[in-house]
Amino acid sequence: MTSSTLGRLHPALHHSSPRSAIRWEAPFGRRPFHAAAARTMSTSQGSAPQGATAPAGQADWSASQYLKFHAQRTRPVHDLVAQLPSPPIPASGARVVDLGCGPGNSTAVLRARFPDARISGLDSSPDMVARARAQPSMRDGPAAVDFHQADLLSWSPDQLPVGGGGGGGGDRHQPVHLFFSNAVLHWLRRHDRVPTIVRLVRTQAPGGVFAFQCPDNWAEPSHAAMREVALRPGRPWSAAFAAHPPSRPGEGESGDPERPDMDAIESPEDMYNALIPHCASVDVWKTTYQHVLPGPREIVEWVKGTGLMPFLNRIPEQGGAREAFLSAYKERLAELYPPLADGQVTLRYPRLFVIAVRK
Repeated sequence: MTSSTLGRLHPALHHSSPRSAIRWEAPFGRRPFHAAAARTMSTSQGSAPQGATAPAGQADWSASQYLKFHAQRTRPVHDLVAQLPSPPIPASGARVVDLGCGPGNSTAVLRARFPDARISGLDSSPDMVARARAQPSMRDGPAAVDFHQADLLSWSPDQLPVGGGGGGGGDRHQPVHLFFSNAVLHWLRRHDRVPTIVRLVRTQAPGGVFAFQCPDNWAEPSHAAMREVALRPGRPWSAAFAAHPPSRPGEGESGDPERPDMDAIESPEDMYNALIPHCASVDVWKTTYQHVLPGPREIVEWVKGTGLMPFLNRIPEQGGAREAFLSAYKERLAELYPPLADGQVTLRYPRLFVIAVRK
């Protein structure tokens, strides 16, 4: 694993870590979720937030497909939780919200870390919410977790149920102590992403924490190949992308909001600059995970649960066009990901991590 970091270490928020942890802090005294473009809040744990690029022609996302790589997908959750400032929330009575909870894998980590907190998991996908609710561990104990379908662009904390996670009582309008988001915000278009984060941060009381991570792989071979293959002319799938083609290689992001590819993630500098006017500190870092997989077929299976879905769901299932696209995509991946000494391949997966503390 490699990490790139920005800023200057702030000792009050230091945590031991295999990466080089960097905190950016404000100077002292500074104040200041598709053919029809179906709009749906979820994560690489499932679906796209409202206002994002949702899978065309698909009503829901597959928890089972996502969970094929449960351990690898949950590792960033543990890494993000490990870097939360200490103590990040009150010892008891704290309110925690998992934005884009997917099938509940991130929520389970949060519950283990904060067993006495009132935790709510939100996701736009019915399949994801049903899978999360079905986990026995979420129903047991004094503070059961509650799960709800929600639209990230319109959701606000005052929609939380009284008593939050079932711990009894509570103020509906109590500020959220910790917003946690694992691989959801990258689904938002650029013009919605930062404003949504800032809007939620501003609902928090001083000391409230907004922690999130997003895949930062728009330019990675796995995702560039999706766009490249979709744009090949004269193929069985070509008509599916004629009206709203993906971004073209070498031309950056297309301005078409209906295109199947997502917008690239902001740079660490841009994310920091957007959040620091509202925050006492902003911790920004990037980690590139090196996932060793059996071969290109497994890379296809990985992205079928996330970024490839908006492409696949534009292609009709009948007639063989979708299978032809998948075959061509896998062949391209075999060219881009040469085998290791044992025949396996390495899938690079950069992610942007941010922990912002409300001022």
